[in-house]
Amino acid sequence: MATTTVPQPEPTTDERRGPVVAFKNVSITFDSGKPVLDDLSFSVERGQQLIILGPAGTGKSVLLKLVDGLLQPDSGSIHVFGEDIVAMRERDRFKLRARIGMVFQESALFDSLNVEDNVAYRLNEGRVPLEESHKRVEEVLNFVALPGAIAKFPSELSGGMRRRVSIARAIITKPDLILYDSPTGGLDPITSTTIVELVVKQRDVSHTTALLITHRLQDAFTLATHQWNFEENKMEPIPNGGIDPSTRFLVLNEGKIVFEGSTQELVHSPDPWLKQYLS
Repeated sequence: MATTTVPQPEPTTDERRGPVVAFKNVSITFDSGKPVLDDLSFSVERGQQLIILGPAGTGKSVLLKLVDGLLQPDSGSIHVFGEDIVAMRERDRFKLRARIGMVFQESALFDSLNVEDNVAYRLNEGRVPLEESHKRVEEVLNFVALPGAIAKFPSELSGGMRRRVSIARAIITKPDLILYDSPTGGLDPITSTTIVELVVKQRDVSHTTALLITHRLQDAFTLATHQWNFEENKMEPIPNGGIDPSTRFLVLNEGKIVFEGSTQELVHSPDPWLKQYLS
């Protein structure tokens, strides 16, 4: 029997040539009157992994919500897959979100749904047949090493397991872009490493463009200096002190970009504030 998948539009010629995400002079202000993000301009190319760093409260999660079209900027333009999402109608944003996987802070699972229904939520919205949906859920749960959790409810899972279910839900539609909002936040170091391993695995298996927020510098540099060993099915350091070429960094402070560049450029930056932040 033929399988059915959630339809994904083919990239346009302009989209293949241009960045997956592009901010130009983007600002947004809430009730305090002080800009949360102030005149941000940056871009993320296809296949890149942009790690977003910065102190708490500097607008990192707001940035991801702008990419997903959940918030609108006060000024500036945001292009995702070559389309201006600021000028887009809400129903068109909904279609665009079908191409984006989101891993929320604290997982954001539906407490009343079991793991299978949580992971298959997007597929059910797309009316994928039950047999195909179940198969896809089993595949992604195997990918995140949770095959035995399919019938469990979120309340029966540990924090790390819930985070892995959230990643499974984000990747089940094979998105063109993944947004990770602090995927290791609130987890112990050992569990955090497990989640970082999954992010590295997803990066190296699928080469999906991603934006990732983290508050843990150790996690950020692990992502930049490790790779997935396909033969042994585990994460390992890149040989000879290598750096993943697809990983780049964006550092925010007080709503502004204070750094954008490669791993080596970040660690060798002469900027006094960056040196203190990284120490």
